[in-house]
Amino acid sequence: MGLFDDDFYSTKVPRRIGRKQETSGLSDSRSWSRRERRGLATWQVSVISSVISAVVAVLLFSLVTGELTRDKPEAAVPVASQAVSAQDPYERLVQAAAVVRPAVVSIINHKEDNEELNILDESALGSGVIYKKDDKNAYVITNNHVIDGSGKLEVVTVDGETRKAELIGTDKVTDIAVLSVEAKGINTVAQIGDSSQLRFGETVIAIGNPLGLGDSLTSGIVSYTERTIPVSLNQDGVYDWEQAVIQTDAAINEGNSGGALVDLDGKVIGINTMKISDTGVEGLGFAIPVNHVMKTADELVTSGRIARSYLGVYSVDLNNPYVPLAEDQVKELNLPSSIKDGAVVLDSVGPAKEAGLQFNDVITKFNDQQITSTLSLRKYLYEQTKIGDDLEITFYRNGEMHQVTVKLLEKPEE
Repeated sequence: MGLFDDDFYSTKVPRRIGRKQETSGLSDSRSWSRRERRGLATWQVSVISSVISAVVAVLLFSLVTGELTRDKPEAAVPVASQAVSAQDPYERLVQAAAVVRPAVVSIINHKEDNEELNILDESALGSGVIYKKDDKNAYVITNNHVIDGSGKLEVVTVDGETRKAELIGTDKVTDIAVLSVEAKGINTVAQIGDSSQLRFGETVIAIGNPLGLGDSLTSGIVSYTERTIPVSLNQDGVYDWEQAVIQTDAAINEGNSGGALVDLDGKVIGINTMKISDTGVEGLGFAIPVNHVMKTADELVTSGRIARSYLGVYSVDLNNPYVPLAEDQVKELNLPSSIKDGAVVLDSVGPAKEAGLQFNDVITKFNDQQITSTLSLRKYLYEQTKIGDDLEITFYRNGEMHQVTVKLLEKPEE
């Protein structure tokens, strides 16, 4: 039964109360109504009773709701939230796009092998984000694979103006490059967000130059906040690096690479870089988290390159399910049965050669940390060492374990 049952509003309530509570003050009203019955018509009594019932109902309702409000003052908060969410939910997409759109550019890569014929294919088209400027230059972040093999680079702004671009620096490992254009006339730079604060299901928009259709906008959600996917740096089908990426179902196509992935505040939280394209696959786009991008971009602007430790070995995996060694090759290594993983040296140069590493040596440890593949070897060098560090290497040669210490140099430019 609710707080207010139907009987509460009945005109018979005063009489019912009067019979049950003859000693109460309401019994006086009952006696009064009997004495005056002759002076009042039945309809008048009904009207008076109805008015009294209504007044009592209003007073009780006010009392009850007032107590609920005092006991739970936070109950008023969702009302304000509902008022905000009642607005057009798509308006924030419009506003976010308006904020970042002038800072997203199209990039045209006139490659060296087709510059004379002025032929542009899909790989020669890309996108970029203007992320800072000074009195002379505006700086544009894009992907390394967008500018790879460039002969002449051009940037097309949102208003259709074409500008000559200069390559400041590029990094193949992180797939990031920075260009510069003349700052005059550039009035908007992108706001940089915090990719570490992304949430599953958060709405995002992608802006770029897909298939040469510049200034295109798509929307979706964050499907995964930071996924690690294998990549082949040399495009030879062998996964020799891992890239941390934001996964999104916002449409990302050829030419979107280097463009902006943006949150609903209009802040860049990622640089669109790739998608998985296969029969029966859709909604698998990836962007490099902007927190990773900015560290690389700042070093490129300062130094023109990324300085990393260099050992100087070319290797293959001892145990790679995708590209396994032939059975006779494994037997030739003459390894103990306990050794299942490692990096098999194919060639050594620089520090590795000076330390005596040879063909078919199997590297298993760096400074007591297990090395299970070429990928783990490279990740250890790039992420856990500095130029000039002494590195202790454990390896097997013809079945016997050896150790050698190497001083790491700076990785030369490729």
